[in-house]
Amino acid sequence: QVHLVESGGGSVQSGGSLRLSCAASLRTRGGYCIGWFRQAPGKEREGVAVIDVNGSSTYADSVKGRFTISKDHANTLYLQMNSLKPEDTAMYFCAADDQARAAWWLLLHFNTGFGYWGQGTQVTVSS
Repeated sequence: QVHLVESGGGSVQSGGSLRLSCAASLRTRGGYCIGWFRQAPGKEREGVAVIDVNGSSTYADSVKGRFTISKDHANTLYLQMNSLKPEDTAMYFCAADDQARAAWWLLLHFNTGFGYWGQGTQVTVSS
């Protein structure tokens, strides 16, 4: 059973920063892919950033240069978010799987690529 728990969300003013964390309990002998996704009210879920099984990362164009995805040896995933904008307001989710797909593919096809999801953490950016 894979268990993912996000934390670090909150309210911040435009231009501010937040760091999201995702504690992951993973039971896989091989590598795993892991990523961050978000869903704003009335909108579809979208990919934010992904790390694939080879450690390669990719980002959505809307967050490139502002967000940084990373993970540590304790299977905790992070998303450092700088220069936040009101349009970044959303529920942020982390997800994981053992798919050996490239990061760019996983970012786009997350509904197929990721089978395990956390409950989400809310990020609100005010102008």
